[in-house]
Amino acid sequence: MSKKIIGALLALSSIAAACNGAHAATAAKPTVAEAERFLADAETRLNKLNNDQSRGAWVGENFITDDTEAITTYFADRYLEASGDIALKARRYNGLKLNPDSARKLKLLQLSLVFSNPAEREAYAAKQAAMTGAYGKGKYCPKNADGSAAPCMALGDMEKVLAASRDPAKLKEMWLGWHAQSPSYKQMYVDYVALSNKGAKEMGFADTGALWRSGYDMPPDAFAAEMERLWQQVKPLYDALHEYTRYKLRQTYGPDVVPLTGPIPAQLFGNMWSQTWTNLYPILKPATGASDYDLSKVLAARNTSAKDMAGYAERFYTSLGMQQLPATFWERSLLTKPRDRDVVCHASAWPINEKDDVRIKMCITPTAEDFTTIHHELGHVYYFLAYNKQPFLFRNGANDGFHEAIGDTIALSITPDYLKKVGLMDQPPQADADIGQLLERALSKVAILPFAYSVDKWRWDVYGGKTKPADYDKSWWQLREQYMGVKRPADIAGTSGFDAGAKFHVASDTPYARYFLADLLQFQFHRALCREAGYTGPLHSCSVYGNAKAGAKLQTMLAMGASKPWPEELKAISGEDKIDGGALIEYFAPLKVWLDEQNRQFAAAEQAKK
Repeated sequence: MSKKIIGALLALSSIAAACNGAHAATAAKPTVAEAERFLADAETRLNKLNNDQSRGAWVGENFITDDTEAITTYFADRYLEASGDIALKARRYNGLKLNPDSARKLKLLQLSLVFSNPAEREAYAAKQAAMTGAYGKGKYCPKNADGSAAPCMALGDMEKVLAASRDPAKLKEMWLGWHAQSPSYKQMYVDYVALSNKGAKEMGFADTGALWRSGYDMPPDAFAAEMERLWQQVKPLYDALHEYTRYKLRQTYGPDVVPLTGPIPAQLFGNMWSQTWTNLYPILKPATGASDYDLSKVLAARNTSAKDMAGYAERFYTSLGMQQLPATFWERSLLTKPRDRDVVCHASAWPINEKDDVRIKMCITPTAEDFTTIHHELGHVYYFLAYNKQPFLFRNGANDGFHEAIGDTIALSITPDYLKKVGLMDQPPQADADIGQLLERALSKVAILPFAYSVDKWRWDVYGGKTKPADYDKSWWQLREQYMGVKRPADIAGTSGFDAGAKFHVASDTPYARYFLADLLQFQFHRALCREAGYTGPLHSCSVYGNAKAGAKLQTMLAMGASKPWPEELKAISGEDKIDGGALIEYFAPLKVWLDEQNRQFAAAEQAKK
């Protein structure tokens, strides 16, 4: 056959192929009906796999072994494979004029990591499970004075020392002891970050940090700017609290331990991460204007069980008109630390399926802190129950900050009035005790703000490649000093440290911006519910316990799940469509005036010494 004939045949073949391709492309053009079928099938598939993944993760965190770690990895990998496949296929329907619900579902489907390489997907799931397990198994094994081995200490044991001890050397030992555990899984985290970024880039995001910031109904850069705006709004209140705390710690430990200016050693704040300072209240307590009431002592004296603690929280929600918890909650939750095995004791709430299998995993002790925490965790549970009638893709909070804010909103109603009504306080404190109550709450709600902001600010730089593994600790402590005003108890040694990994949410790769947003949203929600209840007094004295009208307002928003952009859902409960620190500032306004006066007096006294 001549070259000319061959060339002609090849040309005809190319034309035919082009025509067939054009025909196929035309025939394959997506339709609205096809998109709706795709979404329905995707939700059915993901719902089943998510339930399986939840059960696997529950077993993995409650029975920490190599086998359960493998089970967790297996089910997480299956979900990742399906969600990645669905996310890629969802792109086909971008640009179609779908109804608002379907358009939102299509967008939510694409906020996902995608791994086209099965080995990488499996490695990603395995490393996530392994880091969570390593965190849960971490222990510090000190030495006795004679050099012999002392009993090893789990994180909870070390936290008790940090909470109660006033020996700076012991505090430093506990702090360093726990932070020495995380370098063992630093390389695993480095590899995990690289894998995660691959999954984000396959979905069209610059990196995993950009993917996370895209989940707030605004562009990633706009969200980062919004976080900074909110921080600047509340920073003066934090600065006043930090300054007051410095002066009181200086009185307690002396000028050789606590400097007059600059960052304060991190181990002195009564918390492993310096994120809440509630355990410092005995040191910071006002000389006048404070109650001697101690909820922890009351709970301990009454031998309050873990189930009793959860019962108090349940009755708060039912007082608002919400349902009782399902019987399976009490049968399947883990409420106390087992004696025979390691578990991840970090408190968490779990929706195992779309019906009513909801659970708590928490090692509850009869303390004021855990009393607040269980009210918080049941906030998640009642959110799960409220939106469980929604389609799978809408069974979530309006944004992750909403989910964290619900239980904290309820916890703001743990006032003297509430405690008296439930029989935990005989007589309410005197009227001048408000400053003490506000100060104690600020040690949790205000102290955590810069920590909650900067954890993800650090991770955004890690995922974005700005912070390299050798600089993990350097970057972490630059942010700690800049935003929190705290410093490492000892100098950074080399480039192998991984202090960030000593925080559960880093080891488990749980985004943390949600807690910053929640800390602001809860005060907006609280103010809105108090107004709905007809309350007109100082915001910090309001409790909505027993108010069905406020409960109905809250339940309406909870039932929306993630079906609407969060500004619409915020407006449904508060009348406002923007997150704002104004309610928090209003709540703590009397405390801010008091702190400023105390700091003025302390500064004058220090000046007089010179």
